[in-house]
Amino acid sequence: MTFSDKYIQAPQRLLGDGLINSAHRYPTKTAIIVKNTTYTYGQLNTDAMKLAHALIERGIEPGDRVAIYMENSWACAVSIFGASLAGAVFLVVNPQTKANKLQYILNDSGAKALIANIKLQRELQEACLDVMELNNVIVVGANSKIILNDSILIENFNDVLELVGRHDKIKLPQIIPNDLASLIYTSGSTGFPKGVMMTHQSMVFTIWSLIEYLRIDNDDRIMLVLPLAFDYGLYQLLMSVASGATLIMEPSFIFLGNIYKQVEENKATIFPGVPTTYAMMVASFRNKPFSLESIKKVTNTAASLPPDYIPILRKIFPNALIFKMYGLTECKRVSYLEPELLDEKVRSVGKAIPGTETFIMTIDGKKAKPNESGILYVRGPHIMVGYWNQEERSKKMLVPGELPWERVLCTHDLFKMDEEGFLYFLGRSDDIIKTRGEKVSPLEIENVLLKLKGVKESAVVGIPDEIQGQIIKAFISVDKGIHLTEKEVRKFCNAHLESFMVPEKIVFLDELPKSSNRKVDKKILMEND
Repeated sequence: MTFSDKYIQAPQRLLGDGLINSAHRYPTKTAIIVKNTTYTYGQLNTDAMKLAHALIERGIEPGDRVAIYMENSWACAVSIFGASLAGAVFLVVNPQTKANKLQYILNDSGAKALIANIKLQRELQEACLDVMELNNVIVVGANSKIILNDSILIENFNDVLELVGRHDKIKLPQIIPNDLASLIYTSGSTGFPKGVMMTHQSMVFTIWSLIEYLRIDNDDRIMLVLPLAFDYGLYQLLMSVASGATLIMEPSFIFLGNIYKQVEENKATIFPGVPTTYAMMVASFRNKPFSLESIKKVTNTAASLPPDYIPILRKIFPNALIFKMYGLTECKRVSYLEPELLDEKVRSVGKAIPGTETFIMTIDGKKAKPNESGILYVRGPHIMVGYWNQEERSKKMLVPGELPWERVLCTHDLFKMDEEGFLYFLGRSDDIIKTRGEKVSPLEIENVLLKLKGVKESAVVGIPDEIQGQIIKAFISVDKGIHLTEKEVRKFCNAHLESFMVPEKIVFLDELPKSSNRKVDKKILMEND
């Protein structure tokens, strides 16, 4: 066996190893397709190595933070791996992020370098007026100089790569699996996001656990319509590269027709989405039936996939296995349901992902009995090490386990587990509505509303009320050409819900507001009069 053979078979310990290994195995194979342009694993490895060298030359040391602020693109993929190979901690910021939040993230993370798209120049200029640690900005698509502030060096992305010599002569820094790999910023109750700290070890473990149960191999072609700033989108890139698959990358999910065309032309085999993604596809199908026959696997997370979507999704994806999943950024993924059990366990989100464990504790701190509700806890190498700069919040999520040295993740989400160990999501504990002395799960009402013909999306919130504690308010969007009245909605709810669960207020919207991660934004709905 040659040295090269041994190297190819080396295990993945760091995020960058996944790219290096795949580039050695499949140097000429297509790694990424963006806007009908194909890029090979050899190209991805070369450009990422060049960027890593450039960052090191500009003073980036192991553990330094590098922010990436752009849409899904080739440059974004190169930046993620380039920063990681340089030993930096990368953070991907959603391109929809406005200047005040961008500035907060840059200062909170202490980012020393920022790689951004020139299209976001206005937000960049405003955000960089008052940043503490940032001293290097590399701009993608810039043909001329832009000015941020006097202390920041501005360079062009392509120029930076061209200035670097042979990438095989680059000496990478020594880092180990325990080192931080990424900060993943997620919504916070204060209005500003919090940075979830993930090590190389936890992310690599998660990648291969996901690859195992999703049955991904190097023949797969993943259709990515989710932002890389969203951990669900990020892991599509990481899984694809680690397994030697191909990633078809789209910057957005706005133009459905274009997405369907991309799936068919590139023969995509895996389609990851969130419930809002599938709500749009279901509405599109109802208006004009279609099918995407090349897709072999459909995956869902972020929120529970409504059971009534399943029959239509099977028509849209006639040859696909449908994976229902549940997760949260603090451990990426908690559970999955084997697609063969979808009909038998239609309301379940399955069991713990390979190599991990889940259990449920009642409010009084006892292990929950089968079908008894309680808070879900997660054990495994995939959980975060904490929130960046937020020790007290970290302690609320990471609590002592049974082993003396162990910390387990408290999801603060309500679940129950049946006799066979399958999990059932009951709702976010902080979403539970307390009305008329009863506890009500918004999810239960939302699922009922989605059964009403013509309802495309639904969201339920609790509004403070002096007498009842909270009253239930439902927001609904309907399919094109459908007309529903409050009376019809309330009549349907009365037939399918207990009286205290029937919404007192019903609001029709053309579209429900979405967060940057494509989830329904209930904070905005709470402000709706």
